[in-house]
Order: sequence, then structure tokens, then C-alpha cells
Amino acid sequence: MLAPVVRIVPLFALLSLAACGEQSQAPVAQQMAPEVGVVTLKPQEARISTVLPGRVVAYQVSEVRPQVTGILLKRDFVEGTEVKEGAQLYEIDPVQYKAALASADAAVQKAEATLVSVKLKAQRKTQLLQTNAASQQDVDDAVAAYKQGEADLHAAQANRDTAAISLDRTKVTASISGRIGKSTITPGALVTASQATAMTTIQQLDPVYVDLDQSTSEMERLRSQIASGKLKRPAEGVQVELLMENGKTYGHKGKYGFTDASVNENTGSVSSRAIFANPERALLPGMYVRARVIAGVDPAAILVPQRAVSRNPLGQAVAMFVDKDGKIEQRTLDLGEGVDGNWLVQSGAKSGDRLVVDGTQKARPGAAVKTVEVAVDPASGLTVNPTRQADARPAPVTAGQ
Repeated sequence: MLAPVVRIVPLFALLSLAACGEQSQAPVAQQMAPEVGVVTLKPQEARISTVLPGRVVAYQVSEVRPQVTGILLKRDFVEGTEVKEGAQLYEIDPVQYKAALASADAAVQKAEATLVSVKLKAQRKTQLLQTNAASQQDVDDAVAAYKQGEADLHAAQANRDTAAISLDRTKVTASISGRIGKSTITPGALVTASQATAMTTIQQLDPVYVDLDQSTSEMERLRSQIASGKLKRPAEGVQVELLMENGKTYGHKGKYGFTDASVNENTGSVSSRAIFANPERALLPGMYVRARVIAGVDPAAILVPQRAVSRNPLGQAVAMFVDKDGKIEQRTLDLGEGVDGNWLVQSGAKSGDRLVVDGTQKARPGAAVKTVEVAVDPASGLTVNPTRQADARPAPVTAGQ
């Protein structure tokens, strides 16, 4: 009678252990679900910008050429330095121009003496006419001679002024303030008036212009968005920032100038111009730069951190999201321009979606996950309260299990 009892006891023990194992499967599965940090997307205001290529252009350019002919005596500037408007740059031999001025001055004195004589003669003839001692013809001739003498004096004075101007132009001066370049001529050489080759060039480098090229399609896209109300014009006006070749942002913001009224037939682009302060002379004419033009403000933009976006083998932008069932979902995104470490989403994400920003290496499409809401610093793109694995505590295990 004892044998059946011995066989029944192990059977109840096995059933008890099986039931205990079934009860522990749920906590173990829950414990195995990976933890990810998510950000709930919300509409926010974003400054929409476009990056355009550009070239630096001097604010003013003066090509220095001689206005008189002669032998160059000396050069009075150091190449590559700053010069002030009116500063003397070159001196041309003034000997012949001094002589011409002296001759013109003598001609003025002669005309003045002649004028005195004809003036007195005209006065006397006029008085004699009153007593019928002179005819009207004599008076008319005397008055005409006087007026001709006045004209001769004016002509002589004009010639003297011209000679003085020519003498003054033997000293070649700077017409603008700026940085002067190299000299193409040396003392002892012959220069001619209005020669084709410039003696040197002066460029004003503070401020400077930056000429930009924008495609007509991009320009029309921004205009249509502003016209439809999707974008609002910035309250402070259109701002321009320069991106240097080393990737750094130029320290001074620019002011948008104007947009050309015609389209370049070869490139299909429209030229525009911005002006930048350049006190450190960091921008030089001809330098290639990229300009970020802040054209409008989107009051309800959807932004995703750039580090949460990757590319699939087809080159499409993809990101991980957590759906309403707590499972990972991979989506393809249509992205716009970058905005302070984020991507502007054109389509593929909406307000309220939960974007995975931490733990993406553990997230697999279709897998259930535990989520922790985190905040992302817009400047650095890093999480302010990153996911801590220590928070995921394992479920307690009972002695019976």
C-alpha cells in the first residue's frame, strides 16, 4: 500500500514547480525589455535658413593712374599698408608744369594790363560822345575792345587754373582710405596721363560686400512659404551669417543688401549682396565663403536631433520611434535644413510622436521597450537627463521560484 503513495508525491511536486515557472515568465520577459530614452516631439518656433555660396568683394576699389605725363620721382607709401584719403602716394617731376604755371600767370598779368588800357579808352570815348567830339562808331569800337579784353583775361585765368591743376596732379594722392597693394611702377619710369596700367590699387576692406548666388527654385520656395503664411519674416529683418572654410562662424553678422533684378542665364541663379563689418581684416576680396541666410521663422516646426537620425543603404534618413503599443518602429523621414543641431522634418513625423534618442543601438524594429522621457539640449544635441540603466531594477525573485 505504500508504493502508490510514493509515486503520487513527486507528481504534485512537479506540478507545483511548473506553476511557479509560469508565474516567473512575465517578470523575466519584462526584465529583458531594453530601456531607451525618448523625446516627445512638439511644435516649436524655428528660424529657417538657407546656405548659399558667395565671394568677398571690396567695399570700394580705386585704381590709381597718373593724370599727367612725366618722370616718376619717388614713391611715398609702403606696399600692403593702410593709407588715408588724400595721402600722397607718388610724385611726378613737376619742372615743366611749374614753368607752364608761370607762363600762364604772366599771360593773366598781361591780360589785366591790356584790360585797364581798353577800359580807360572806352570811358573817354563815351565822354567825348556827349560833346559830339567822338562818333558813335568810335564808342562802339572802344566798348567792344573792352569786352574783348575782359574775355581775354578770363581765358588767361582759366589757363592759369589748368596749369595749376596739372602741377598739383604731379603729386598723386589716394582718393579713398583703405589697404594699398603693390606698386606696378618704380621711380625713374615714365608715366603717361590716363595710362591703361594702374600704378597701384587701393581697396576699402571695412566693411566688405559678400556676393551670393541663390537658385531661382530655392528663392521661389521661400517666397511661396512666406506668402502662404507658413513662414514669417524675422522681426529684426533678414540676417546673414558667414561660414568660413575652416567650419567656424564669422564673428560679425551681416546685413542683407539687395537682390539683383535679373537671372544669370548660364547658372540659373540670382545674385544678391550682403555687407559685413571687417575690422580684423579677416575677409579678403576673392575669398570663398558660405553664407547662412535666415529668411523666415516657422512658428510650428517639427525638429528632431541630428544624432537621432541615420541613413539606410539607400541613403534615406531614418529614425526610431516608439509606437502606442510600446514597440520600436523605424520610419523614413523627409528632412529639410539643419537648425541648431536639429533637422527640420518635412514629413515622416508629427507632434506627439516619441523619438528614440538614447539606446538606439539596443532598439530593434518590432521589439518591445521600456521608455524614459529625456530632454535634449538644443545647442549641443546631448540629453540633459540621460537614461540610467541603474533605474531598471530587476524584479524580486521569491524563494519558491
